[in-house]
Amino acid sequence: MRYTLIGTAKTRAFRPLWLLEELGVDYEHLPVGPQSAEVREASPLGKVPVLLADGRAIPDSAAILTFLADRHGAFTCPAGTPERAVQDSWTFRILDELDAIIWTAARHSFVLPEDKRVPEVKDSLKSEFAANLERITAGIEGPYIMGEEMTVPDIILCHCGGWARVAKFPDPPEAFKAYTRRLRDREAYRRAAALP
Repeated sequence: MRYTLIGTAKTRAFRPLWLLEELGVDYEHLPVGPQSAEVREASPLGKVPVLLADGRAIPDSAAILTFLADRHGAFTCPAGTPERAVQDSWTFRILDELDAIIWTAARHSFVLPEDKRVPEVKDSLKSEFAANLERITAGIEGPYIMGEEMTVPDIILCHCGGWARVAKFPDPPEAFKAYTRRLRDREAYRRAAALP
C-alpha cells in the first residue's frame, strides 16, 4: 500500500508526514501549498494536507492521523475502547483549545483580506492559549499524553507548540518545553522536519 501526502511541511501537513515517518511506510510527498492545482484536483476544499489512499482523498490532518494510526495499529489505542475515547477527547481538546486559537490568530495576521482582519483580537487569543496550554500540560500523564506510549494527540500537541513559538505566542510552561523536546528528539520528527 502506498500513500500520497499533499502539502508542505510548513503547514499542518507536517503532522501526517511525521506519522508516516514514524510508521516507516512507503509514501510520496507533494510539497505544494493550499489552493494549488494539485490540491484542488484532489480535494475541492483546496486545503492541505490531503492524503490519497486506496483511490480516496482524505482531507484534514487529524482525520489523516486517525486513519493512518488505525490502519497500521500504531500510535493509537484500539477503537471502541475507553482508552481510545480518552485519546480522542485529548485530540478534540487540543484542536479546540489550542489549534483553533492559533489558526484564528493566523487568519487575523495574514490569511483574511486586510479589511477583514482585527489585529486587536490577537492579545486576547494569546492569553487564552497560554491558560489552556497550562491546563493541558498539567494533565499529561507521563512522557506522553496517554502515559508511556506516544499517540496521535502527541503529534498534534507538539505541532501546536512549534506553531505557537513561530507565531510569537507566550513562552510555554517548562514542563511543556521538556515534553516537546522529547518528541522533537525522535528520528522520525527530524526526518519530517527536513522535508520541504
